[in-house]
Amino acid sequence: MMVFTNGCFDIIHPGHIDLLERANALGDRLVVGLNSDRSVRSIKGPDRPIQCQEDRAAVLSGLRSVDEVIIFDEATPENLIRRIRPDVLVKGGDWPVSEIVGADLVQSWGGKVVSLPLLPGYSSSAIIDKITEVRPGHHRGSSGEGYDSLKEHISVMDVLHDACRDSIAECYRIISDTLMKGQKVLVCGNGGSAADAQHIAAELVGRFERERRAYPAIALTTDTSALTALANDYDFERVFARQVEALAAAGDCLIAISTSGNSPNIIAAVMEARRKGARVIGMTGSGGKKLASLCDACLMVPSPRTARIQEAHITVAHIWCEMLDSADADVTARI
Repeated sequence: MMVFTNGCFDIIHPGHIDLLERANALGDRLVVGLNSDRSVRSIKGPDRPIQCQEDRAAVLSGLRSVDEVIIFDEATPENLIRRIRPDVLVKGGDWPVSEIVGADLVQSWGGKVVSLPLLPGYSSSAIIDKITEVRPGHHRGSSGEGYDSLKEHISVMDVLHDACRDSIAECYRIISDTLMKGQKVLVCGNGGSAADAQHIAAELVGRFERERRAYPAIALTTDTSALTALANDYDFERVFARQVEALAAAGDCLIAISTSGNSPNIIAAVMEARRKGARVIGMTGSGGKKLASLCDACLMVPSPRTARIQEAHITVAHIWCEMLDSADADVTARI
């Protein structure tokens, strides 16, 4: 009986050891899917991983609980799970079964999905933060005054340009491919990100209607405040997911915006989009690792501050529109 789990495993700590040993006990053989360096950057940010994929694989392979390590280059292990067909899929307890990528696949062939409680007090990110008190693009203790905020804005944009160009290009390719095939793009944002979602959708629709291109209209899911009746009929955290269920089709694209990357409303919409066969782009901040790990591509703004994250989201959305206007093949050079 094959057990499968996956992760970045950048800095191995006792929490990892405990999880892997308990996962191993659920079957005869434990296979670990290891995020490649490229996919770690897409879900953890430009300053990760600390160790390269070969070194991380070597450490995992040396553990008595691990029988095989497979490096995968995509943001999620869905295709790897489909290929190796494990009997048991395991994730840590911070992932409810409803949010585990590949859970529906494993259950479809009679397998079991398990969310194991985590050993408290351990985190690779916390260890790295302790070693490096302030990381590039992270700004702490700002007074919020206009001059400081402007300097902070410029600093974040500089890091965005230097470290996030590949992510911006990868997201653009998905958007462009979706529109060129005549599919829909849906945009959702929770709370303050609802304004970003509306702006992005309006910008895309306005440009293409003005230029009379043959792209379909952009479907926009708005903030729940505008959907009171729907929220009353269904669980609040399923409002966006219900709209995705009604509007999305295989081959469409969902742009999911959350500054924290942890909004239950947004996560539920992402999982529904994946179930429908739509590709997912995430837009979040430096703490949005959960959202990033569920998406096909993600723009992770290198800042924890909401104002800086939202500024960057709008800036990048305009860049995507300019790139669609020019349809330039060398997308990274256009950023």
